[in-house]
Amino acid sequence: MWILGMDTSGTVAATALYDAAEQRVLAQQVRSTKRTHSQVILPMVQRLLDDTELSWQDVDGLAVANGPGSYTGLRIGIAAVKAMAFALEIPCAGISTLAGLAWQNLSWQGYICAVMAARQTLVYAGLYYSDGTQVTAVQPNCLIESAALSRQLAQLNAPVLLTGDGAAAIAQTETLHMGSPAVRLQNGTGICLAAAALEQWQRPAELMPEYLQLVKVEKDRNLQQTMQNTQPL
Repeated sequence: MWILGMDTSGTVAATALYDAAEQRVLAQQVRSTKRTHSQVILPMVQRLLDDTELSWQDVDGLAVANGPGSYTGLRIGIAAVKAMAFALEIPCAGISTLAGLAWQNLSWQGYICAVMAARQTLVYAGLYYSDGTQVTAVQPNCLIESAALSRQLAQLNAPVLLTGDGAAAIAQTETLHMGSPAVRLQNGTGICLAAAALEQWQRPAELMPEYLQLVKVEKDRNLQQTMQNTQPL
């Protein structure tokens, strides 16, 4: 099975092509740009196919980071994958951005904490465990204060690999180790690896973002409802 993975959740646009049968990465691209992901991601995918001398019809499945991350970035990646999966009549998969980061560090044996910057002192965090061949979630992904996360990780009393663009916000100790710059930011391969481990994929209509926090319109709606339900003194 040839899997095309995409990640538009953060500051970089990333895509990779993975041969699940041979367990090898055919090609990958990572690009940090000030242009919107919608301008760069599809040309990057086409470049991957051209470089590997493959066509769209050779792709068996599409995987994409579905959150957390940039609201706009996530919507761009998910919309692109849904459209391509529908047109090609192939399955797709939404993969947690944090899980993708953890899978990128598969060779680490032990705890992996994927951390992404959210706002102010908040971070998105996911705790995983890798045995060198498989990554499993230890706790659900969450939105948490960086200081609180540091304390929780210290209580594990075990080595933890930190990865993601928010890893630097976590105070390093004897047990908390910063991941390699080569795999600390999204590169698309982790999305492919996580997708390859799935037992069941999705139809395009089932693919949805998972933000881990309310988008602005939802926050405004909740505030308006709260004000309407508040009784005057």
